[in-house]
Amino acid sequence: MTREDRAAGPEDRALSGTQEPPDGRRALDALLELQDLDTVISQLEHRKGALPERQQLARVAAALRGVEARVSQVEVSRTALVERQRALESDIAAATARREVLEQRMYAARGTPARDLQAMDDEIRHLRERQDQLEDAELEVMVALEPLDAESAALGAEKTALGTEAGQLRAALAEVETQIEAQLAVQRVARTAAADAVPEDLRDRYESLRARLGGTGAARLVGNRCSGCHLELPSMEVDRVRHLPAGTVVTCEQCGRILVPTSSPAD
Repeated sequence: MTREDRAAGPEDRALSGTQEPPDGRRALDALLELQDLDTVISQLEHRKGALPERQQLARVAAALRGVEARVSQVEVSRTALVERQRALESDIAAATARREVLEQRMYAARGTPARDLQAMDDEIRHLRERQDQLEDAELEVMVALEPLDAESAALGAEKTALGTEAGQLRAALAEVETQIEAQLAVQRVARTAAADAVPEDLRDRYESLRARLGGTGAARLVGNRCSGCHLELPSMEVDRVRHLPAGTVVTCEQCGRILVPTSSPAD
């Protein structure tokens, strides 16, 4: 509020005004056009940032990250079991080979002392027990691998499906964004022309208000209501404002926006 506004009498409590040049009405009309274009541009930018395709893509991307994390966990567990299985297979092969060598020696033995034969027989029996234990352990590993293999396959299919969906959403998002950008380009060109039609001091004032007041620096006085703050003004004040000289710049002291009277209902 200016010093003159603060010093205004009771009749200026809700609204304050300063005189514009004779072509001020045209400037105010251009200002409203500028505000309308800024509103459309803001709506398009908001729409671009809140596209459902973008939100869906974010959800799919999050799901894909979750699947990939689970794939990594399963792969770690599966790798450990596979390595264990290989180690057991190696031990089983070694025990089998050793047992077969001893059995061949026993079958081919001629004149071997009974004590040596007994020792070989004991070792063969021990190797058979060891082989049975190793094979049982290998069977447990194989049983443990089955659900991991099934989950790995299921996760792979889910990852593929999510990847396909993400690709489709990215394509759809890019198409909609291109359409919105084309609309924004048209609106921005129109905005430049409208801004050039507004006097520099009024435009600067508008830009300052717009930056502070959520994108709306100028509002229409529709009936008794400011379209910026949506507050109703006293009828006497509205009547006074409507009878000010054309082009008078009026400020709504409720919200601070430049207030431009429109045709009254009686007009």
